[in-house]
Amino acid sequence: MLLWLAEWFGEYVRAFNVFNYVTLRAVMAALTSLGISLLLGPWVIRKLTALKVGQAVRSDGPQTHLIKTGTPTMGGTLILLSIGVTTLLWADLSNKYVWLLLGVTFGTGALGFYDDWRKVVYKDPKGVSARFKMVWQSSIAIAAGIFLLTTAQLPATVTFIMPFFKHVAYPLGAIGFCVLTYLVIVGTSNAVNLTDGLDGLAAMPIVLVAGGLAVFGYVAGHAVFAKYLGMPFVPGAHEVVVFCAAICGACLGFLWFNAYPAQVFMGDVGALALGAALGTVAVIVRQEVVLFIMGGLFVVEALSVMIQVGSFKLTGKRVFRMAPLHHHYELKGWKETQVVVRFWIVTMMLVLAGLSTLKLR
Repeated sequence: MLLWLAEWFGEYVRAFNVFNYVTLRAVMAALTSLGISLLLGPWVIRKLTALKVGQAVRSDGPQTHLIKTGTPTMGGTLILLSIGVTTLLWADLSNKYVWLLLGVTFGTGALGFYDDWRKVVYKDPKGVSARFKMVWQSSIAIAAGIFLLTTAQLPATVTFIMPFFKHVAYPLGAIGFCVLTYLVIVGTSNAVNLTDGLDGLAAMPIVLVAGGLAVFGYVAGHAVFAKYLGMPFVPGAHEVVVFCAAICGACLGFLWFNAYPAQVFMGDVGALALGAALGTVAVIVRQEVVLFIMGGLFVVEALSVMIQVGSFKLTGKRVFRMAPLHHHYELKGWKETQVVVRFWIVTMMLVLAGLSTLKLR
């Protein structure tokens, strides 16, 4: 929206043409979403408290978590509000990827909102059924895949790219591309949701991974840089930088209130939406493997649950003291803040490893 205004004013005052630079708009998007989160955070927390949407804590979990019972959840609504307003303000609204990202984010966010609402308002501990959740997520992911496939301008934009190798790429075909898109979006959405179990644990890794993907988005959307670094050129992908910047600012603002001891929790409305958003960005810039590397924390958290459930069903024994993995370390004696900060450090290293693939090709 502001880009259109800047272009109009740019016809009369050349200084406004500076807003054509995606890097400037990304910085402004991060600051705007951060400001919205910080300003509206206290009001949202008061509203959630008034609605009595308090978090229920697992009785079989660490006993230190019992004091968190009743802490307002569904704070992800603040994040989504910040991202939505900021993206509409600073992104190029004629770019198809902007609307796709907003559609996926708010589509999965609606699912998370309904799930949280059933849990905290209707006191249904199960929320929506697993089948309902999977159908909703699958519909959004497959629709995103079909959209990207039918609007692809170059063959490389629907090709599976292997990092670390300059000329290793595999044409996926229509079905293969949609299947890959489905796995990445749904898998990342659920993995981030499983990670969101401690104060501040999910928010900072989301910021780091979104920042890393923004770098890939900028390169993928720039023909010269993409050719030089051996990456596929994806016309229009540069606008995902603004969206990723909005995620970074919104999550940092949310972290102000979600840091230990948390005043508000993200809830499914935030975790499911942000995970799906990260997966969609990775698909757009053709860096699914890099997302797997940078989001290794989310992958390991999801795998720990799968291993725990599979082992218990097959052998009757548990591999971890408790799943997801962050609870395992809590029960081993790590303090909650130790788990969170150490997992942040691991994510920082993984993001750097993912960024290294820019040159190691």
